[in-house]
Amino acid sequence: MLMILKEDMTVVAQRKIAPDIFEMVLTGEMVSEMQAGQFLHLRVPDSSKLLRRPISISEIDKLKKEATIVYRIEGEGTAVFSQLKSGDVVDCLGPQGNGFDLSVIGAGQAALLIGGGIGVPPLVETAKQLHDKGVAVTCVIGFANKEAVILEEKLRRYSDVIVTTDDGSYGIHGYVSTVIDGFDTVADAVYACGAPGMLKYVDSKFENHPHAYLSTESRMACGMGACYACVVHLKGQEDSKNLRVCEDGPVFKTGQIILD
Repeated sequence: MLMILKEDMTVVAQRKIAPDIFEMVLTGEMVSEMQAGQFLHLRVPDSSKLLRRPISISEIDKLKKEATIVYRIEGEGTAVFSQLKSGDVVDCLGPQGNGFDLSVIGAGQAALLIGGGIGVPPLVETAKQLHDKGVAVTCVIGFANKEAVILEEKLRRYSDVIVTTDDGSYGIHGYVSTVIDGFDTVADAVYACGAPGMLKYVDSKFENHPHAYLSTESRMACGMGACYACVVHLKGQEDSKNLRVCEDGPVFKTGQIILD
């Protein structure tokens, strides 16, 4: 069972990387426990905001004890995060959830990483670790437009990157499916994170793939599996079995859960 730690992590740096999207570097002891695909549950430093905010981990540097998170301002809580400066402290629970299973693939094999919008951040650490194992990594990442493109250069350090935009203002005009449907070969492992529509496509496209994984998002309350606010249902067992995104996810195998 994964150990969830509580720690006041310190902000090392923060910068805006796209409209309403920020990259924050945090330092703390729990970094040594982090895995690609996990998330942090951050308390908003404002007593009027009771619920924590789940934010995926984008990069992990265990030597420096630093973790990078990338988030979008969605409301008042994340707006407060965007005002934090170097030296400020954030109450964090984590690392939480089950990350991507990278043990299923090794040197000489190929991995396909698929991301959309704010779902792209967890792919950076995933691409880095796969690259370090000698895996050939291809990333297909989709955005609404050129302004919204994030983390392309970081991903290029570890992988071949193909960018799509809905309006054709940058990269290939279309969706990630426009690119992936044109591939002649199937990668040995597939890792995806993004909006529900994109995940439904990946789930259908790779439903029977032995090593294809989806990182899902959900509204959460406790973040530790006790409140059942983030339940998803297993395919074929809608009435008898459910899983919690915070505890059993956020990563699930394709073909495993019903995507809303």
